[in-house]
Parts: sequence; structure tokens; C-alpha cells
Amino acid sequence: MPANPAGAGGSMGVSVEGLRVFRGKKQVLANISCNIPEGRITGLLGPSGSGKTTFMRALVGVQKITAGTLTVLGRPAGDPRNRHDVGYVTQAPSVYPDLSVLDNVRYFASVHGGSREDADAVLTAVGLEDVATRKASKLSGGQFSRVSLACALVGKPKLLVLDEPTVGLDPVLRAELWGQFSAMAAAGTTLLISSHVMEEAGHCDSLLLLRGGLLLAQLTPAQLRQRGDTDDLELAFLRLIRAAEADAGGAEAAS
Repeated sequence: MPANPAGAGGSMGVSVEGLRVFRGKKQVLANISCNIPEGRITGLLGPSGSGKTTFMRALVGVQKITAGTLTVLGRPAGDPRNRHDVGYVTQAPSVYPDLSVLDNVRYFASVHGGSREDADAVLTAVGLEDVATRKASKLSGGQFSRVSLACALVGKPKLLVLDEPTVGLDPVLRAELWGQFSAMAAAGTTLLISSHVMEEAGHCDSLLLLRGGLLLAQLTPAQLRQRGDTDDLELAFLRLIRAAEADAGGAEAAS
């Protein structure tokens, strides 16, 4: 498996070599090697239970790994110097429900040495300025998710890691968020975004396709369509899975 994403150029924001993670006796990630280019959107796609969240946790330094190396922004994953350079938005919103939207974002701005003006600008960017004084506990699910995103953005991270940020959001809001992600990448931010919805793969510059803890492929959406011989990205991924399973079955039979 090539470590470089096909078609991607420039410096690498993240380099992963031989990553393995066990939980007890179960292997969750198996010998993963890949590169994530700077200033691009890399999609981490695969069905639930494929290892996406574990991979992201390892990358940001909060997951104990069994073997392998992870270099993030030129430093080992979890290096304290990355605290202000790496933003991580988990599936569970990490905001204070009893504080207003604005107070939440201003708090995280102060943690990262930002200003009130930075907080105001981020609220506008994610479309929350109209509910800035509302307590987070009074927001809709989509608004609550955007507060978490705003709290991550206000630190102006060089790398933003988002674990299924569009789950439960309506199609209009999903489209708005992907528009924001594209603008951030164009401005130089590196994004790693996980999803189990294959239609979202079309918004990414590069894709990491996981299945059962294995990295099946690293390629562009166009290359996935070509390999799957279809414009339907979900069907293309399914065909890739079947081909990998057939190859594995053939290898077992030959051994």
C-alpha cells in the first residue's frame, strides 16, 4: 500500500507508519501506514466499528498504541507543543451547557491566547451569531454541534480532526459545514474528517478507506470511482471491499 495519497502534493501534515492498536487481545488497527497532506481535506471513511475513532484518538495523542509511529506537524503524536496546533472535535460535544454560546467560545479563545474579537469572528463563521447569548443547553442538536466546532476553530489550529461532525444534521446544514471546511483548507488548515456516509467522500481531496481495522486504500474520490467502475461512491467502496475479501480468500487458499 503506497504511503502517499495519489494525486496529493506538498508537505505532509501527518505521517503514520506501521500503526497497530490492541484493546485486550483484539486488534483494532492493523499495521496502518499513510500520509495526510497539509492544507487538504482528508476523509476517513468506513462503516461503524472500522477503527475510525481509534485512529483519530491515536493521531491526537490520547490513544495508547501497540506499535508504529505517528508524526503530527513534524512532532510525535501527543507532543505538548501540538496542544495549540491541533484541534479535535469528538462525536460528543465538548462544551459547557450552562454557559452561553459566546461565553463557551470566549473561554476556549482565552485558553489558546485568543481575543474576544476572535470569538466573535468564529461565531459568525459557523453561523451562530444570532444565538450568541443563548445557553448551549437551549440549542438544537445542529447548533450544539456547531458550538463544539467553534470552540475548536477559535484556537486557529493548523490541523483540525473531526469525528463524524455531520451526524444527525439536516442536508442544508451538512452542505454549509462542508463549505466551511473547504474554505478552511483553502486558507491552509489541514483537516481530517471521519464519516460513515460515503456521499461525503466527494467533498474530500484524499480518502482513507478503513474496514475492520485495515486500511484498504488511500486514493482520491476520482480514483475510487475509477477503481469501482461507477460514479456511485458507496457502490465503488463496496466493490473495493469485495475485491479485498476475494484477494484475502485467494491468499488463504494458496497458503
